[in-house]
Amino acid sequence: MRAHSEIPQTIDRGALAKMTMQLMDHWDLPTEDQLALLGLASSNRAALGRYRQGEPISQNVDQYARVGHLLGIHKNLRLLFPRNKDYLYSWMKTKNKAFENRTPVEVVKELGFMGLLMVRSYLDRARGI
Repeated sequence: MRAHSEIPQTIDRGALAKMTMQLMDHWDLPTEDQLALLGLASSNRAALGRYRQGEPISQNVDQYARVGHLLGIHKNLRLLFPRNKDYLYSWMKTKNKAFENRTPVEVVKELGFMGLLMVRSYLDRARGI
């Protein structure tokens, strides 16, 4: 039995990195926001380039969890807005009354991991799960 702090070895972290960077491209987020969503320092811009090339996502459990939540957010948006790709991809940068008229990206930048959980759970509730 593996501890909760371990990442399953069967996960292709390189594919996960590429998928995450494609998502950031779809959301059209500036580098600073991409780093914040991934929980990386603003000085770590090179990591984004490495992830685009398929370098595996860090073994860091926090970063791995963030990637999981980001992909979960994207899945929720795809299910909530299947016919509106423009809105689906702009939602993270759209002000929302549920977040005191801040964008979901702003919530994550201000609150860190807790903000990411807030955004994800908001969408989970919108889907009724």
